[in-house]
Amino acid sequence: MTSSRSPAPRREPGAESRYATTIAITAGCLIALLTFGPRSAVGFFQLPMITDRGWTREDFALAIAVQNLFWGAGQPIFGAIADKFGTAKVLILSGLLYSSGLAVTAIGEAPVWLLIGQGLLVGLGIAAGSFGIVLAAFARRVTPEQRSFVFGLGTAAGSAGMFVFAPFTRGLIDAFGWVDALFVMAGTMLIIPLLAIALRGAPKIGSALSTTQIEQSMGEALREAFATRGYLLLTSGFFVCGFQVAFITAHFPAFLADRGIAPQWAVVGMALIGFFNIIGSLTSGVLGQKHAKPILLALIYIGRSIAVTAFLLMPITPASVVVFSMVMGLLWLSTVPPTNALVAIMFGTKYLGLLGGAVFFSHQVGSFLGVWLGGYLRETTGSYDAVWWMGVALGLFAALVHWPIREEPAPRLAAAE
Repeated sequence: MTSSRSPAPRREPGAESRYATTIAITAGCLIALLTFGPRSAVGFFQLPMITDRGWTREDFALAIAVQNLFWGAGQPIFGAIADKFGTAKVLILSGLLYSSGLAVTAIGEAPVWLLIGQGLLVGLGIAAGSFGIVLAAFARRVTPEQRSFVFGLGTAAGSAGMFVFAPFTRGLIDAFGWVDALFVMAGTMLIIPLLAIALRGAPKIGSALSTTQIEQSMGEALREAFATRGYLLLTSGFFVCGFQVAFITAHFPAFLADRGIAPQWAVVGMALIGFFNIIGSLTSGVLGQKHAKPILLALIYIGRSIAVTAFLLMPITPASVVVFSMVMGLLWLSTVPPTNALVAIMFGTKYLGLLGGAVFFSHQVGSFLGVWLGGYLRETTGSYDAVWWMGVALGLFAALVHWPIREEPAPRLAAAE
């Protein structure tokens, strides 16, 4: 007797894999949006927080500087854990740490609680769910030819977080006060562990998994990286990126208030940076697939120095804030896709979380200095101008160190091909 049941439809080979990859990349992009969003809107808390608590701008700046330092120090550690045990476990921890840090910040009455909440806990929470963790997971799910684009996609998602959370945060503060705004954002961070489920496992597609790469230990990977001239140049240049963007993130609203610009223009400015950051990140990812990544990075840093110079030399008006924010947004995180892609080209993806995290630690040392110097020099000199001009000079330095980087595998991988 034959069955009348119709045969099951045949699946196209690789269809399930492509579907799982799409879901994983979508979830990773949402995680990037959530981890980068509240952090990018932290500047809106500065003035109401120091007014209510009686703290100084230096207290606030020190806490955000410490956050950047723990973010940077934690990323290679969490990257190594994700490389070995899987991305999802690290992302679940990210959501719990991030949420706890925002809640502690809301209830703390003394500056030490600001350091613990915003500095330690939020810093580690961002480190565990940062671009380096998410992009390393992406790299293992796509071919080498697709990496630059998906890196741009993940970075653009983080940029969207900036675009979304700038008006969202300002609206929460205006409607409920800064304390309740932090509690709402703390609850939002608990979405991250749910999204992390889609990033379970560590498929490796087109990862150049030679025997040489598989057998390499983490210690050997680090020694090889720090003996590679291009990696050292990339690491030193990324320091500058952190200095520039962290200073603006933490101090731009207060800088505009000092110049007599109405608060709503700070919201507009940060939202525009976030929106144009989406365009810049995607464009950078596409250009990185077709053109030399070191040259692209050098041009981005030169562009930043030109944009800041023009902004400072012209009168500070709402119109100049809009134009500056649009231009800076295009250049904001457009450094991330080519930087991570270069690390993957040099050393493969086996330890990309670790090696990308080590590069990012340099970024966060720069972030620490940019944020802290902004608060310190504003308190001691009454102006942010010195830090702006430091950023201009450092941008030119970064352009110089990126120019000679060679876009090629390390000798070990080159010999194995």
